[in-house]
Amino acid sequence: MNNDLTNGAPVNGYGAQRESERKEFWLSSFSINNRISVMVLVVLIAVMGVVSYITIPKESFPSITVPNIFVVTIYPGVSPEDMESLVTRKLEDELSGLSEVKTMTSTSSEGYSNINLEFDTSVDIEDALQKVREKVDLAKPELPEDAEEPTVQEINLSEFPIMNVNLSGDYDEVILKEIAEDLQEKIEAVPTVLGVDLTGGLEREVQVDVDLPKLKYYNISFGDIIGAIQNENVTIPGGDITVGTKKFLLRVPGQYEDTSPLEDIVVKGENQTPIYVRDVAEVTFGFQERATYSTLDGLPVITLGVKKRSGENVLDTATEVKAILEAELPLLPPTTTYKITNDQSKDVVSMVSNLENNIISGLLLVVGVLLFFLGVRNSSFVGISIPMSMFLSFILLSVIGITMNMVVLFSLILSLGMLVDNAIVVVENIYRYLEEGYDNFEAAKKGTGEVALPIITGTFTTIAAFAPMVFWPGITGEFMSYLPKTLIITLGSSLFVGLIINPVICALF
Repeated sequence: MNNDLTNGAPVNGYGAQRESERKEFWLSSFSINNRISVMVLVVLIAVMGVVSYITIPKESFPSITVPNIFVVTIYPGVSPEDMESLVTRKLEDELSGLSEVKTMTSTSSEGYSNINLEFDTSVDIEDALQKVREKVDLAKPELPEDAEEPTVQEINLSEFPIMNVNLSGDYDEVILKEIAEDLQEKIEAVPTVLGVDLTGGLEREVQVDVDLPKLKYYNISFGDIIGAIQNENVTIPGGDITVGTKKFLLRVPGQYEDTSPLEDIVVKGENQTPIYVRDVAEVTFGFQERATYSTLDGLPVITLGVKKRSGENVLDTATEVKAILEAELPLLPPTTTYKITNDQSKDVVSMVSNLENNIISGLLLVVGVLLFFLGVRNSSFVGISIPMSMFLSFILLSVIGITMNMVVLFSLILSLGMLVDNAIVVVENIYRYLEEGYDNFEAAKKGTGEVALPIITGTFTTIAAFAPMVFWPGITGEFMSYLPKTLIITLGSSLFVGLIINPVICALF
């Protein structure tokens, strides 16, 4: 038999047909047969990828739920032992009935009780908050009447300020506080801002300084003075009155706007000479005791801590806040200045810039290496897979609702070298078929079909290595789960590009 006639190929048409079917991958063949639609898809992926990259929320850290709830109770002037017996244990007896609690720890100090409830990470934190509040309400009748209302609070990472605006000026701190409060209202009006915390400065309050000897002389208690002021300093609703077809609400305004009327309130006067507040106390419009201090460069300032809403873009929020400050500064007193500290938007801009630089640098280096080994034509086709895979990944990340944070950016950089693996194998195998004399489209179909199963297997083995990290338990697992999710998305995108887009581009060009 003449081996040169067969050269290892099938000797009948049926065998040749079966070999052709075996070497072609149906998905790649379908995409090559509908190459115009695939090229339209490439344009759509490029445009939507750019839009998704611009609009996807960017923040420093992932938004995770910390499954800890704190019950804080303040009882001024009480020793730690009494706080333990009168407050902490009463609350613990009720809270111990919660079945979802993983651990419960408490701290009792002078005038302060703190109970930390740690739940499983799978628990719905809103449902857990509601159950804790119900248990605290049940324990309230057993707590001392003088103790303050217990507060139930959670750890919400989105409530940490993304930037601090420090206001200062060469004038009275009271005026500076009023200016800061006006800015606080304007900044809180921004839709992406959750709230603004104000620290530093002096807070005005009405102070009633009681003379104890006079109280004893007139036989008056503190409760009498408090009750008299509370009963007089009120606005009483008076119902409504109908005039024709209209209704008007009536009220009797009784809240004081300055301190002088407070001195004329009668504390005691039934069947005797009336005793006024001014007879037993001195009323002044003073300042509250400082609860917060804020300084910058050794000088007192008032700090506005800006918090953004969860899932919003930190860059857009910071830009809007800075625009408000720039617009308001000319309207403020001449010596007013502000300085922004702890600006997370700078860190995010730096991380995003590093990602862009790494992608561009990686693309050039990868294409350079491919150029050295594969030549100009093949390296160009392989290099296309990097931006296309990235664009497709941005679209999927945006659809799923994953923000562009530190872990996601690190994962994208980590996956950069893996994106070209599939494309290298596909493009090089297509080129081999071209050298054997096949036309472009046949070479693209056979070249992709021959390696489709191996590259699918290789991609899924890499995905399988990262997949268990998605189910990593605990807070650390929730934080780090963004890494395997991003890698799975990018590797899946590179597989799609390698099997669908690269064969079409190779066949056409």
